Amino acid sequence: AGPADADRAIPLALGRQFGVTRLDRNWLSDPDGLSTLAAAADGRRAGYIPYTDRAIRWHTDGYYNAADRQIHALLLHCVEPAAQGGENRLLDHEIAYLLLRRENPDYIRALMAPDALTIPPGTEAGGLARPERTGPVFRVDPASGTLHMRHTARRHNAVWKDDPPVRAAARRLHAILEGSEAGVLRGLLQAGMGLISNNVLHDRAAFEDDPESPRLLYRARFYDRLDI
Repeated sequence: AGPADADRAIPLALGRQFGVTRLDRNWLSDPDGLSTLAAAADGRRAGYIPYTDRAIRWHTDGYYNAADRQIHALLLHCVEPAAQGGENRLLDHEIAYLLLRRENPDYIRALMAPDALTIPPGTEAGGLARPERTGPVFRVDPASGTLHMRHTARRHNAVWKDDPPVRAAARRLHAILEGSEAGVLRGLLQAGMGLISNNVLHDRAAFEDDPESPRLLYRARFYDRLDI
């Protein structure tokens, strides 16, 4: 990686070019609103999986956010890749929606239920509790008319509604994500590369760092949708 790759202005400027400026500033982000993603051995970030070298299962960003703070665009900028691993898989959530609907429209009806998915309470800065968040998996954004998705495949981070149609739809969604369905992309960001999307489904493989040049990415999450 060269010095230019570490310029924090790059992801912010790129976001502006795509019409997204309203950053999701959470308690683990930096003063400029970006999150510095690197494996943390200790400190406040070490207990959160994005700041470890462990694999992250399929999710959309901000699935635990309040309804009025949903993430519509996600930008990643790679400063330094891992020595080994760290690949991403991606699936446009609109493709996931179409695959489910084509197979059984009842899956979509179940996942659009306002209480389909609950994220248990969590702990944030200073020990403050993040309240339980309940909402749909798929919804149509009333402002733009576009499809939005909140999802996580982490078992201890999600409680699915105790309802047979919802449970069946969740199982089928997980099978699509873990199978060889059309539309799943795979890639590994190298230094200077980036990814910008309307918060599509994605995961991350586990990785191993070179102690001399550990993996480093900047992440920006926006309340806006890309202007494309």
